[in-house]
Amino acid sequence: MLKRDALRLIAGSALSMSAVAILAACSEKKAQFRGVDVTGADYARDLPLPDHNGQMRSLQDFRGKAVVVFFGYTQCPDVCPTSLQELVEAKQLLGAEGERLQGIFVTVDPERDTTEMLKSYMGSFDPSFLALRGSPEQLAAVAKDFKVYYKRVEGKTPTSYTMDHSAGSYVYDPAGRLRVYHRYGSGPQALAEDVHTLLRETP
Repeated sequence: MLKRDALRLIAGSALSMSAVAILAACSEKKAQFRGVDVTGADYARDLPLPDHNGQMRSLQDFRGKAVVVFFGYTQCPDVCPTSLQELVEAKQLLGAEGERLQGIFVTVDPERDTTEMLKSYMGSFDPSFLALRGSPEQLAAVAKDFKVYYKRVEGKTPTSYTMDHSAGSYVYDPAGRLRVYHRYGSGPQALAEDVHTLLRETP
């Protein structure tokens, strides 16, 4: 009788532990993002390009930070400066957490965007932001991996051309994984909220 009671007690305990485990698993909520959740995407895997200081870069350089990547060019009249300004405002909204936000601007116009120009351009928004500038071949390879469109549109003079390009930001978690895509015009509040979520996730 005692042996049978002991077996019942053990079985009951096991069932209770299983129930607790199931409830715990159910209570874990998937991160809710304001942008488009692209967790698990098999594109936009890295950025093997030199920055405006001449240092070769990789997403792994920024482990521990949330990284926001945007493609554009310095002579862009509206989309690029607006996006960078929103990134600045998102960093401000994050307060102390903003120190763990890394902004990266990839130029789609390496012909005109010299390293000196890019460094000055980043400095006018936030000196901690980095601009990446590769050769036309390097840019084409990275743009293909990121599914980014860009095309030169000729102007009245050989140097007055513009660049059509995709407008959106790629947001990476502190482990270097692509997690969220923000369409142009999403606003700094939405971006700040998603970065905050990524920074608070358990590594």
